[in-house]
Amino acid sequence: MAVDSDVLDLSLATSGGLGVEWADRQMPVLRRIRERFEKERPLDGVTIAACLHVTTETANLMRTLKAGGADVALCASNPLSTQDHTAAALVDGYDIPVFAIRGVDESRYYGHIKAVLDRTPMITMDDGGDLVSTLHQQRTDQLPEIIGGTEETTTGVIRLRAMEARGLLGYPVISINGADTKHLFDNRYGTGQSAIDGIMRATNVLLAGKTVVVCGYGMCGRGVSARARGMGADVVVTEVDPTRALEAAMDGLRVLPGLDAASQGDIFVTVTGNKHVLRAKHFEVMKDGAILANAGHFDIEIDLNALRRMASGHRTVRREVEEYTLDDDRRLYVLAEGRLVNLAAAEGHPAAVMDMSFANQALSCEWLNANAASLEKRVYEVPEAIDKTVARLKLETMGVRIDELTSEQQEYLSGWEEGT
Repeated sequence: MAVDSDVLDLSLATSGGLGVEWADRQMPVLRRIRERFEKERPLDGVTIAACLHVTTETANLMRTLKAGGADVALCASNPLSTQDHTAAALVDGYDIPVFAIRGVDESRYYGHIKAVLDRTPMITMDDGGDLVSTLHQQRTDQLPEIIGGTEETTTGVIRLRAMEARGLLGYPVISINGADTKHLFDNRYGTGQSAIDGIMRATNVLLAGKTVVVCGYGMCGRGVSARARGMGADVVVTEVDPTRALEAAMDGLRVLPGLDAASQGDIFVTVTGNKHVLRAKHFEVMKDGAILANAGHFDIEIDLNALRRMASGHRTVRREVEEYTLDDDRRLYVLAEGRLVNLAAAEGHPAAVMDMSFANQALSCEWLNANAASLEKRVYEVPEAIDKTVARLKLETMGVRIDELTSEQQEYLSGWEEGT
């Protein structure tokens, strides 16, 4: 029987399947979890609606959930992040319903979200909060059926905590982003490498000698800054948080207000999770030829509407590169329509770091199913035991060994009597 789906072209399934296999080789932690899930079936009878970037790494997460007994359906969490060949492979090769096509308009994008919600999920899996937001605004009748959810990224967690603070969150959600084995690696090393990769693929510019302005110095900003600096760029950081700004300064980076940085930058990368970080007043002073890229989740970090109003001309000059000509003949270049440059112009994070993020996702779904009855309607952190398990498994697959505390050391750390 054909799997219910909406993908671009099922004939792409063969190449997609090869990509899924390639990623799987670099995701040994998730593979171990999948092998256990196949034996124990901890998700039997559980329906999961997943709204994630449809990539080869995500495909292996879907395979793992299905191996655990879950009835899972997947839609995209960003209109430009879907790998169409991967979507086809999931449908044709793994019998997993997928509703995702790269480049869909807003109406069809949300139609895909509603399609996975039509499957009456018990667990939601989100990346950015669009699925949860749709549920709480348009499908409130479904909330009682849901035992819990997971959220992958910073932007989504921000939205969830706002809902929790207002008493609006309808079920417990685990912040995957809060796990050390997620944000210390996925956000920092994954975003750092993949954002630079997206900029390079889109533009082929030389970073050495350029001034790269990184807006935001959270884990993602730290990763982008480190990679740009390593390629010879002069890195400037803009921040609103004094502690993060101080850290950037002590990491040896220049820290400037956004308007001062705007006149100096050759390449701008936004990684804040907030809106209109780059806006009209910044565009007014930018250099001719400045390149603007966003590595935050939504396409709101760069105020594109303001740029369009200011522009006297617009054209696409390369794939994923749009040129905006201003009245004084300066030209600014926006990458990937202001959407996630690492996924729209490249392939997203390397599988080796997504291995840990998606291991947290799979184990958190198992934990939710086992503990749902005792949970409150709030945002939870990933249980420490899961976080440590993922780290331990990753080290094992890398062939890295570590020490263990002696009984004497354990006693000392648990006591208080012994002094100087």
